[in-house]
Amino acid sequence: MTVGMNLFDSVFGCAAMEELFNDAARLQRMLDFEAALATAEARCGIIPAAAAKAIAARCQADLLDLPALAKAAALSLNPAIPLVRQLTDLVIEDDAESARFVHWGATSQDVNDTALVLQMRDAFDLVANDLESLCAGVRTLAEKHRSTPIAGRTMMQHALPTTFGLKAAGWLDALNRHRERLVEVRGRALVLQFGGAVGTLASLHGQGLAVAEALAAELRLKLPVMPWHAHRDRVAEVAAMLGLLTGTLGKIARDLSLHMQTEIAEILEPAAPGRGGSSTMPHKRNPVSAGVVLAAAARVPALVATMLAVMPQEDERGLGNWQAEWETLPQIFRLTGGALHQLAAIVPNLEIDVGRMRRNLDATQGLIFAEAVVFALAERVGKAAAHALVEEASGEARQSGRHLREVLATMKSVAGHLSTAEIDRLFAPEGYLGAAGEFVDRVTVSANRNKQA
Repeated sequence: MTVGMNLFDSVFGCAAMEELFNDAARLQRMLDFEAALATAEARCGIIPAAAAKAIAARCQADLLDLPALAKAAALSLNPAIPLVRQLTDLVIEDDAESARFVHWGATSQDVNDTALVLQMRDAFDLVANDLESLCAGVRTLAEKHRSTPIAGRTMMQHALPTTFGLKAAGWLDALNRHRERLVEVRGRALVLQFGGAVGTLASLHGQGLAVAEALAAELRLKLPVMPWHAHRDRVAEVAAMLGLLTGTLGKIARDLSLHMQTEIAEILEPAAPGRGGSSTMPHKRNPVSAGVVLAAAARVPALVATMLAVMPQEDERGLGNWQAEWETLPQIFRLTGGALHQLAAIVPNLEIDVGRMRRNLDATQGLIFAEAVVFALAERVGKAAAHALVEEASGEARQSGRHLREVLATMKSVAGHLSTAEIDRLFAPEGYLGAAGEFVDRVTVSANRNKQA
């Protein structure tokens, strides 16, 4: 019988990210550290070259006894300890003399943290690829619908006309900032962890820094100015960056789900057999991808809070707080990666109902154009007087069920200042979009510049 909870992995995650954050992947990255350590130490003359070769040959995750390792980790509060023990036993089978040099000069946190950094490096690539795909899809929407009128909504109510292109540009503008954050965070986070027991590398007898440099080069990681065992700002920053990204994904998903409501029906997620259906209602077409993203956006902030809460760690090595990171950060990557993958997949295939957007603009019988009338009338009678007149007309329109344009045309206090033709022009959405088009252009140009960079 399978132990654990895997039923929802395909719901909230994506296959590629799951491949990076599973037990086998974690163990292999730990073994990659051990192999690279032996190679670096041989290069520096610390251990024999033959020993490095023998150790590296056995650094394969499928040679380990995972159940036994997991059981032993519960006793040692650290998977690196049983991993080193098993690796040593494997090397002994080939060369007992070489086995003496397994894990030479390192500490268990060096193994665990560097393995995490190696996982993050691959995970960052996945995030970057899906983020680029999502940006491309959203950019296409913004450019295609640069001038497509849609009702702007504030506090869940019709406010003023805007364009769907501007709404998409808002999404893209935020995503552009996440692209920049990702680049910056990668530069700070992808560094080697290697300090030995308390960060001095004393066991390497004066050659610690030389080994660290060789190890960093072997693993293709940056060498930090010093080990960072108890200073967790790097991994906390990664968590915060992913939390911010997931929040933006949640905002996009919230917008999509709101516009997919039956009463609005301006945007639909792509249809496919078995997608978005109901077990009892055959007519349903639910926003399933939006639901996945919103679930991630609800879960990730608490996980980020955990990463921030465990930053104060004792002296040279933390107790409990460090261990609290082990499952937390991978969960953040899996949830963020899954949400991002979902949106990147559906955005290019969204069904946009431009006609419905146009019809919904008139759902309030012209009230959405009230501000346009105020400012046109204010040029003749002043802002305060114009606001009072249009407010009175709006109340009459609501009460009578008539269109605001019709009510205004019958008011002598308005007709004396605005002709019928002038009033009619005020109720064309294209005439009250302000700088929407220019903002779309500014965002898309910025997005293209970021892509080229």
